Amino acid sequence: MRPPFVITVDGPAASGKGTVASGLAAVYGLPMLDSGLLYRAVGVLAQRAGLDLDDAAAAAGIAQGLTVGQLTDPAFRTRAAGEAASRVAVHPAVRLALRELQLSFARRPGGAVLDGRDQGTVICPEAPAKLYVSASPEVRATRRWKQLAAQGEAVTYDEILADIVRRDERDGSRADSPMRPAPDAVLLDTSEMTIEQAADAARRIVEAARARWEAS
Repeated sequence: MRPPFVITVDGPAASGKGTVASGLAAVYGLPMLDSGLLYRAVGVLAQRAGLDLDDAAAAAGIAQGLTVGQLTDPAFRTRAAGEAASRVAVHPAVRLALRELQLSFARRPGGAVLDGRDQGTVICPEAPAKLYVSASPEVRATRRWKQLAAQGEAVTYDEILADIVRRDERDGSRADSPMRPAPDAVLLDTSEMTIEQAADAARRIVEAARARWEAS
C-alpha cells in the first residue's frame, strides 16, 4: 500500500516556510502541523509553571502532556516564545517526547504538510516531497520585525537580527536533530521572492514530487 502523501517544509525562522506550508496545505487540501508551535508551547508553558528552560527533565514533562489542540494560544507566537522554543528544543528528551505526536500527525490518511526544522530529516525522512526554505538573515530579520511590530511588540530591527543569528546558531549546532536540509530536499531561497512567487515555486516543486510519487 502506498504511504500517505506527506510534504515537509523545513528551514530557519522567518524564512517564509510557514507561509509556504500553509499555502501548500490549502492547495492540496491537507492538514498542516507547525511543529515549531509545539516547542514554543513547551517553552511558554514551562515558564508559566516557573520552570527553568535549561532543565531538560522539567521541559520534557511539559512536552509529554502536550496536544495539538493546545496550540491556538496567541502567546505562542510572540518573540519571547520563539526564544523559549529555541532553548527547550536543544533537549533530546523534549524532542523525543514530541516525536510521536508529530509522527501521528504525519500518518493521517491522505497525508499532511509538516512545517519545522527537522521534519524531512528526522520525523519523515521518507516523505515524497521535501522542501528547505531559506532566506538571508537580513531579509528574515526585516520580515520578523514587521510581523512583531504589527502585533504591537516594541522591538528594533537590530534586536531581531541578533535573535535570528543566535537562533540559527543554536538550532544548527544542537546535538539532536540539528537544523539542516535533508539530502533530497529541494532548496527554495525566498530572499528575493514575493509571497506569490514563493508559493508558485513551492507548488511546482511539490507537483514534480507528486508526479514521481504517483508513478512509483
